[in-house]
Amino acid sequence: MKKIAFAFKQVSFSHSNGKEALKNINISASAGESIAIIGSSGSGKTSLLNLIATSLRPSIGSISVLGIDPWAISKGQLRRLRSQIGLVHQAAPIPPKQRVITAVLAGRLGQWPLWKSLLSLIYPVDITGPQLCLQKLDLVDRLFDRCDQLSGGQLQRVGVARVLYQKPHLLLADEPVSAMDPVLSDLTIQRLLEDARTRDACFVASLHAVDIALRWFPRIIGLKYGEVFFDLPASEVNESLLQQLYASEHGVLPKQGSVNT
Repeated sequence: MKKIAFAFKQVSFSHSNGKEALKNINISASAGESIAIIGSSGSGKTSLLNLIATSLRPSIGSISVLGIDPWAISKGQLRRLRSQIGLVHQAAPIPPKQRVITAVLAGRLGQWPLWKSLLSLIYPVDITGPQLCLQKLDLVDRLFDRCDQLSGGQLQRVGVARVLYQKPHLLLADEPVSAMDPVLSDLTIQRLLEDARTRDACFVASLHAVDIALRWFPRIIGLKYGEVFFDLPASEVNESLLQQLYASEHGVLPKQGSVNT
């Protein structure tokens, strides 16, 4: 039987200003599953990913991540748990003057001893590993370039390469291809799926483009106004459900060509 990657029980989350972002979420996922989260802007997709990543703490309810309650352990144990969770941000938090290879190596900082982490900021402690990750994303020729010399789509791929290098047990991605053209979008999603499948890791991605979600992911979770509107196999997500999910966008379904530049 597959291990549970994460589980939410009656989880709600409110921001510090009191605005409720998620309410009464009951979902779980197993190791090896690949899931797309879709929904209109403001539906709670990013908040949900950040709760899984333990970057946010639920206001109500309980969460288990990789079999652990993140909020019932010590700070040291929480750091170790977070080192097993990889999150691809829509806008990768990478210092502009940092070299691409250093940005990719940062994926292992939570797993390395302090001396190795500090050394990696001065001199690359590994070159082959980042090369292989960037090669998968058609970006190996930028290995030693500064990150401020890259386009938005290239920076997103550096963020993906960093998580590929990390090899987490739980792989999360928040709009990971929003700045890429259709060809690179599909390549990047394919590489993330292959990596998760190879290591039997759980992969969860929030996506604006409905067609990418339906094309690549076997399970789709639709969020609407902070609640789970549906949680279904992709084969059961029909036009009617999607029109209801995106009713606030006047029935216009966001697709790859309309969101990527």
